[in-house]
Amino acid sequence: MTEETAIWIGSDHGGSELKSQIVEYLTNKGIAVNDVGCHSEEIVRYPYYAALVAEAIVRKEASRGVLICSTGIGMSIIANRYRGIRASLCTSVHMGKMTRAHNDSNVLCLGGKITGAPEALEILDAWLVTPFEGGRHQISLGLIRDAESAISSCGVWEPADPMGEGKKQP
Repeated sequence: MTEETAIWIGSDHGGSELKSQIVEYLTNKGIAVNDVGCHSEEIVRYPYYAALVAEAIVRKEASRGVLICSTGIGMSIIANRYRGIRASLCTSVHMGKMTRAHNDSNVLCLGGKITGAPEALEILDAWLVTPFEGGRHQISLGLIRDAESAISSCGVWEPADPMGEGKKQP
């Protein structure tokens, strides 16, 4: 496996235990992992670890990542600040499948204190094996890219046709 096909994974102290279990699980399945930390329950700040994973994907050093904090919320917030990152906080297998199938999610966020290891591993498996469906969902991804571009240049995105009816929404 190349570095790009390795799953990059990071956590803060609230996700370190679950991250260790996920790293062991993936390694036992023969999936390459790049573990960027943290490696203890000593208090650290999650944005640093989210940045390491998100930036690896932006630089095309990785294609997918997993981020874990106590709830997964903080990790998803910071990861989604990066252009091209589609981080999804998932708390069920169905969410793991749908975020891949419809959103082509490239970062899975999990809550180390809210999702038990067995369920987290099932969510991870669903997220790993579910392909992006494309088709009508590609339209939404294009709109996300348009919004990212507009927001990064002027701070505002004004969609021309949000309802698909050929008119601008008020």
